[in-house]
Amino acid sequence: MMPWEKPSIAGQSILYLAMLLIAVVVVFPFLYVIAVSFSGFKDVASGNLFFFPLHPTLEAYRWLLQGGAVVQALGISLFVTVAGTAVSLFITVTMAYGLSRKHIPGGKFVLWLVMLTLLITPSLITKYLVVRQFGMIDTLWALIIPSAVSPFNLIVMRQFFMSIPNELIESAKLDGANDVQILWGIILPLSKAALAAIGLFYAVAIWNSFFEALIYLNNSQLYPISVVLRLFVLQGTQPADATTAGQVAPPDLTVQMAVVVLATVPILLVYPFLQKHFTKGVLTGSIKG
Repeated sequence: MMPWEKPSIAGQSILYLAMLLIAVVVVFPFLYVIAVSFSGFKDVASGNLFFFPLHPTLEAYRWLLQGGAVVQALGISLFVTVAGTAVSLFITVTMAYGLSRKHIPGGKFVLWLVMLTLLITPSLITKYLVVRQFGMIDTLWALIIPSAVSPFNLIVMRQFFMSIPNELIESAKLDGANDVQILWGIILPLSKAALAAIGLFYAVAIWNSFFEALIYLNNSQLYPISVVLRLFVLQGTQPADATTAGQVAPPDLTVQMAVVVLATVPILLVYPFLQKHFTKGVLTGSIKG
């Protein structure tokens, strides 16, 4: 069969069946986690856990949200994600614009240094010593500044800027516009797709990051939701203020799955708003080399 010929009914059936199996394998863990998070003690004890809870209840969510530890961790993660994404985008955009201009002195040398960091990364001890030297230990800035720029995202953004016709920039310069005005008034409006893609990359990475918090934060009051999730799921630890006097805690498995849902849903809500720009931004930034 040639590539342009329509596949047979049997071939289409096999393809659809394979796609259905892949979808089931991918979706099943999410459905299971959600079902367990809404299950009560009776369902957990009897093992009646599948796609849907037999006796749905919000007990685990009420128990988590009334204690304050999970709510505080969600707030910290939200602040770090928003602030970190803004800082990362600002540095990435300004640096990528400078590296995309051929007349910038030393631009190629700086670009080679950026590409070199893809091959050579600092050791954990080196990073910790630098963060401590700048006084960022036990501060939320330790979760933002050290990983503010991704070399991969910077290169992708630079390639996208280089795909913009140079005639637009030269025309703006003839009209008296400086580089800041060109970047703000011409480049950024044409780069919404790339900004959405790179911003989503940064936001997901910051939201899911927990290793930096374990290294740089000694104060448990500053833990983001990823660290709290790790405490619940891996160690079975429950925040000391998560219970109230005389109230029986839900099953550990139900509470763990509820924390997983609370840690996953916020970042998933971002995708629908950026979906129309995401694919275009990823593809366009990789066309011109």
